[in-house]
Amino acid sequence: MTTYIVVADAARARIFTRDSLHLQEKESLVHAEGRMHEGDLITDSPGADVHESTSSTARSSAEGGTALKHENELFAKEVTQHLYNARVNNSMEKLILVAPPKFLGLLREKLDAPTQKLVIHTLSKDLSKASLDDIQEAVSDMR
Repeated sequence: MTTYIVVADAARARIFTRDSLHLQEKESLVHAEGRMHEGDLITDSPGADVHESTSSTARSSAEGGTALKHENELFAKEVTQHLYNARVNNSMEKLILVAPPKFLGLLREKLDAPTQKLVIHTLSKDLSKASLDDIQEAVSDMR
């Protein structure tokens, strides 16, 4: 039985497969926009000019990170599309999700219902930059 383990944050997703106890990195997805600051994502907006008045700066920052949230949602959708493909190709029988709380919520939200049924465990932790051994240890009890 092949278990897929997704270890992700808003900028990187590492997809592992596990047969019995052996973990192998299958794929790595990178989304550089997930590491950018809100202001860098909206440089064409009216609030992007350095010489603007402070009143429109306050308005712009009050919009609350919508561009960054949008980028995070796009990446979550990309990751879940890979999982959907694995499910319909019958290469994934179980799924474990490991991500920081906010991104874990986005992944859960973007998964289609049949793929959600394959989720056997979730871990709210950022291990996206962790070593293979650390990831192996974190998920070793999850069966």
